Formats: sequence, structure tokens, C-alpha cells
Amino acid sequence: MQINKKDCTNQHKFLPILQAVKPNLQLLKTLLPPLLSIILIWSNPFGWPQTVITVIGILMWMLAWWLLETVPIAVTALLPVVLFPLFGISTMEQACAPYGDKYIFLFLGGFLLALALEKSNLHKRFSLNLVNLTGNNAQHIVLGFMLSSWFISMWISNTATTLMMFPIAMAVSNLFDSSKAEHSKSIRNFRVCLFLGIAYAASIGGLATIIGTPPNAAAVGILSSSFNRDISFLEWMKFGVPFSITLLLLSYWILTNFVFPIKLGRFEKGQDFIKQELQALGKWTSKEKRVLIVFATTIGLWLSEGILKEQFPNYPINDIWVAMVAGISLFLIPGSQNKPLLIWEDTKQLPWGILLMFGGGLSLAMAFKTSGALGMLTTSLTSLNTLNTDIYVIILSGIGLLLTAFMSNLAMVTLFVPVVASLALTKGIDPLIFAIPVTISASCDFMFPMSTPPNAIAFSSGHIKATQMFKAGFLLNIISFILLALLILIL
Repeated sequence: MQINKKDCTNQHKFLPILQAVKPNLQLLKTLLPPLLSIILIWSNPFGWPQTVITVIGILMWMLAWWLLETVPIAVTALLPVVLFPLFGISTMEQACAPYGDKYIFLFLGGFLLALALEKSNLHKRFSLNLVNLTGNNAQHIVLGFMLSSWFISMWISNTATTLMMFPIAMAVSNLFDSSKAEHSKSIRNFRVCLFLGIAYAASIGGLATIIGTPPNAAAVGILSSSFNRDISFLEWMKFGVPFSITLLLLSYWILTNFVFPIKLGRFEKGQDFIKQELQALGKWTSKEKRVLIVFATTIGLWLSEGILKEQFPNYPINDIWVAMVAGISLFLIPGSQNKPLLIWEDTKQLPWGILLMFGGGLSLAMAFKTSGALGMLTTSLTSLNTLNTDIYVIILSGIGLLLTAFMSNLAMVTLFVPVVASLALTKGIDPLIFAIPVTISASCDFMFPMSTPPNAIAFSSGHIKATQMFKAGFLLNIISFILLALLILIL
């Protein structure tokens, strides 16, 4: 291959220009949002109360920095601590209090539990056994990977789940001989279904529990702190698990039978590989058994809280207490080589930034309510109050599904859940009925590689085109909306 010297010269000629533009662009992304926000606050073109316009201005600043990724998202989440006292929105104590909200500790306990699962390799043993149970049919192998991703992402982040499943799936996909022309299309379809299925199942699994994905915990925290509506782990699962399972099975069927049909039949090599991987793990270690005991006990206590409170009205234990006891116990229970299951150095892997994002979101939600901005927005939407309640919530969930395509799902929940919860109260309805469908809609964006980290990881496999992801994701978005409508009718 010959290199055109003239092209190289032109590249060198434009290089200084590109190098000059990049820093200027970063400077623009940094300075323009706060400048526009301050102008909006100072000019108050709409004549709103000053506290309302100030909170809106800070909100726009934070949204811009979140969307443009000017600084790490967790850093943007710290802005309320600086700006709310500065502009008189709240005292420093009030601005900082949401960063220590009780639901942040629920998530911290969940993170520690997930860390122990990963460190002990228990998550890999779970996933391989689930895939092994589904048989040696090519379609069933896809189902096995999707079930594994779905189950694991209920307890650890969907990104970590996808990253863990990815190398196993890549090894299985490479066992196919794509040189055989009669099966080449089905092999391509198998690979697309495998990687898309893992990504979609990881996102869908996160819907099932409070700790499955950040928007769930954020919504629960907002409802508790701003609307005095506490939600137990089991109460969330009553809605999240049926919705999640239904969407998972529909996703599997649509991917493997309709969008990218697989006609390969039995595939012995795939199951043989899974069995080899299981054999390589060896027998259960004492570390795995102890982590499993902590994990199973924690889940059991979370699920039985409602039943125990019915039997014993003064039952003092709640989900947050259980999460923290589980997290602390991992630093006490011996693992191997005279070390506990977790040591403090392991916590370097914890997503501390997500905890800060929760705090920032809750602080913003608090200011949105106390400033009167929430009341104004709620009043403007009450014009739809004449609609049937079911249609009303379906429209709000559709708005949530649309918003999450343009902003992070956590940002959407932080902004929109307080609004829909207030609207529910104006109609004399439990705010949970409006908040759960809107929160679930935040995680139902399957169309683009940049929509979610699992989508991006699947796209990086090299076996999926953006058009293929859009084709499958567009259908799943529609199905998600229909299922949300059904969930609302059941609620």
C-alpha cells in the first residue's frame, strides 16, 4: 500500500489547527453552561419567583455538563453543595444532607455484596451453570446467556454483568465454522442475537430490584425524602420482576425468531465449551460457599421484611439495615489465607461516583420541591387531569421513555419522578403508581450503541452493526411501552 505524501503534508498542515480547536472546545463546554445559567437567573425573562428561576438555571447548568461530559458526572453532582448555599436556595446543611440519604447506604451495601460475588468468582459459576442447563440448541444457548445476564444484573451493575459475560460469549461464538455457506447467515444471526441478548438482558435484569440499576434507587430515595413514601425491597420486586421477566422472554423470542432468526439446531461444541469452563472452575471453594451464605441470607431477609412486619408490628429491621450488616460482615467473615472475604483495598473498585450522583440527584430534587419549581410544573401538567388516570400515566411514561433517549436515565428520573409523584398526589393516588412506570421507562432504551454501557460493549464485539441494533432496539422500545401500559392498567 502506497502512502500519498501530499496527504501526509496536508495532515501536518491541519494538525496545529485541530490541536488549537480541541482545547477551545473544552473551554466552551466548561464556561458556556454556567454563563448562560447566570444570565437566565439574572435576567429572569419569564418573571418567575427568583428561587424558581435560580433552581431552573442551576438545573440547566448541571444538565449541560452531564450531557456534554465536561467533567466526570459525579463531579457535576457535587454542584448543589457549592451553588445552593451561594444562591440562597438552601443552607449548607440542607444541601449536603441528601448525600447521606438512607437509600445511598442501601446501594453501598449492594455494591459490597456485588464486589464479593465478583471477587469469589461466584457470579461466573452462576452464569456458566445457567447456560449449561439450557441445552445444546443454538437458540437455547442464547437463552442461557440472556437468563444468566438477567439474573446477575439484578444484584450487580449491568455494565459489570455484560463485561463478565462478554469473553465467555466471544469464545462460544468463535466455535462456529462460518465458512459453510449454507449456515453463514444463521451463524451471523446467532452472533448478533448472542451479543445483543446479553446487553439487553443485563439492562432488563436491572429493572427487577431496587439495587439493580441507579435510577431505581434514585426514585426510591426521592419518594422517601420528598413524599414520605417508603418502598420495601419486596414491594419493588412485586412490580419489577414480572415486568422484567416478561420483557426478557419477549426480547429473546423477537431476537431469535423474528428479527435475526437462528436456524442452526443442535450445537454440541457450545455446550462442551461451557462444561470445560465449569470444570476449570473446579470444586466449590470455602470462599464461594461463605459468600453464597451471605448473599442468600441477605436476599431472604430483603424478601421477608413485609411478611415479618405483618407478623411482628414492632419488627425493627429494614432493607437498609440488612444491606449494611451484609456489607460489614464481608469484612469480618474469613475467606482464604487468613484474610476476610473483602479487604479495604477491594473497595477501590466500588463505583463511588454513582453514590455521589445519587446525592446530587436527591439534593436537586429537594431544591426543585422547596423552591416552588415542582409546584409550578405540576400545575402546568394538571391541565391533563381531565384524562382517564390510566391514559394519563401512560402518556407520562411515554414522555419518560422519550426523555431517556436524550439524557442519562439517572438524570431523567431525578427530574421527572418528583413531577409525576406530585401529579399523583393531586389526583389522590399513591405516588408509587405514577413513579414506578416512569422509573422503569428510564431503563428501556435499546436502540443505539451510546444508549447504555451494555449496548456499547455489545457493539464493540464487531459482530453488530448500528442498523441492526436500531432495528431490534426500536421494536423492543415499542414493546417496552406496551408492557408499561399493561403494568399501569394492572396497578
